Amino acid sequence: MRLLAAATLVAGALAACERGAPDGIIPPASAQRTAENAALSTSRRTAVVDAANRVAPAVVSITVTSLRRVSERGPWDFFFIPRESQRLVQSSGTGFVVKPDGVIITNQHVVAGADSITVTLPDGTSLPGKLVGEDPTTDIAVVRVERSGMPVVPLGTSSDLMIGEWVVALGDPYAYLLGNAEPTVTAGVVSATHRNILPNDEQPGLYLDMIQTDAAINPGNSGGPLANALGEVVGVNSSIFTSGSGGSIGLGFAIPIERALRVADEILRTGSVRRAWTGLDVAGPDAMQDWRRQGGVTVTRVVPDGPAARGGITDGVVLVEANGRRLHNYLDWEAVKLDLHVGDEVRVRLLRGGSQEERRLTTGDLPTSAATKVKVLRGLEVVTVTPAIQGERRLRTAKGALIVGITDEARAGTGLQAGDVILAINRSLVTSARQVADLLEASRNDQAFRIYFERSGMTVFTDLVFGR
Repeated sequence: MRLLAAATLVAGALAACERGAPDGIIPPASAQRTAENAALSTSRRTAVVDAANRVAPAVVSITVTSLRRVSERGPWDFFFIPRESQRLVQSSGTGFVVKPDGVIITNQHVVAGADSITVTLPDGTSLPGKLVGEDPTTDIAVVRVERSGMPVVPLGTSSDLMIGEWVVALGDPYAYLLGNAEPTVTAGVVSATHRNILPNDEQPGLYLDMIQTDAAINPGNSGGPLANALGEVVGVNSSIFTSGSGGSIGLGFAIPIERALRVADEILRTGSVRRAWTGLDVAGPDAMQDWRRQGGVTVTRVVPDGPAARGGITDGVVLVEANGRRLHNYLDWEAVKLDLHVGDEVRVRLLRGGSQEERRLTTGDLPTSAATKVKVLRGLEVVTVTPAIQGERRLRTAKGALIVGITDEARAGTGLQAGDVILAINRSLVTSARQVADLLEASRNDQAFRIYFERSGMTVFTDLVFGR
């Protein structure tokens, strides 16, 4: 009761003060409160708020529908299993608009295997998306929607990022649980740059030269922008380490925006990405002690008449620097190669016989890019192994047919995968890609046959049944 009486007296005094004040003049107490509220409002509008406001209008949600097999099946089932064994599966991710005519950058793994793509704008509008092109090596894809005058994200650079500076991640995590399409905003700092991530059971493939952040990145954030405090996009959120639940534990990684833009530009111009070839191999993860002792990476093989050979690089030399980047291990060398165009010049510093040298090489096309491709097995694409391809892919065998493309259905049904080299079918040795097609075409319906192939330096086999 005493508190209520006190409140009543205060309210009455304020009302009397306001009634007695001349028109247009705010009583001192009210003016003070207004000034305090204004100061609080100003302090609430941080750099994170401004950065999010600049980027959010151009962030979109991406829903992918794909046809997938219901369950794993054996190699025999591949040739007989009915279409009814497949079902439509939906997954989601994020993208951001980089051109006002509807060009969107996202992760390749977001749209991989998509039968249809739906792009949802922040206002809830849904548009059909078209996959312009994708590059699994860099995990970048380009999607386009038919709309003009779209807001675009401000673009920055990752080259001058400072450890500890603020960054903002925007995306659409757990989209199926949220009721609207506005992007989720999380903030953190740049934890590290130039991170190289080794493949593991949950994260296949290499992620090289990545930006590490502790801004929360969760499933569905993939493909969304990472922006600096100025609201400039510096990276594409791509992967996280988790504790097993799938959620963020403060270890998120983003692809540098320069790489994403380079890949997107090449996709828009040509529909695909030409991978640059240097014509040399370096010692892999088993050579950890050698890297520390030698101060660089050892060249283990140089392809005859390849770019490295023409640049005067030979087996056994130690590469210590490439294009100004210090090479501590083979991942550093892979990161350099990842950002090369076909025709780029690479400046390398190397150790040969105890003395340092500088050499230059000009990258070329991968030999497999120019090779004639043959389609077999309703989803298998192979090329003939040549000395150049043997050097490029580090193959043990010098003959056979290298699998360079395979559909998900063919991979699940046969057990084969991209990178395998078909060595023989039954008792016939394979010396060309065309021979694979000829041998299989000559097989009778429902005839069992054995395929011998090389994988990771080992020769294995699988038994299949050919059905038309």
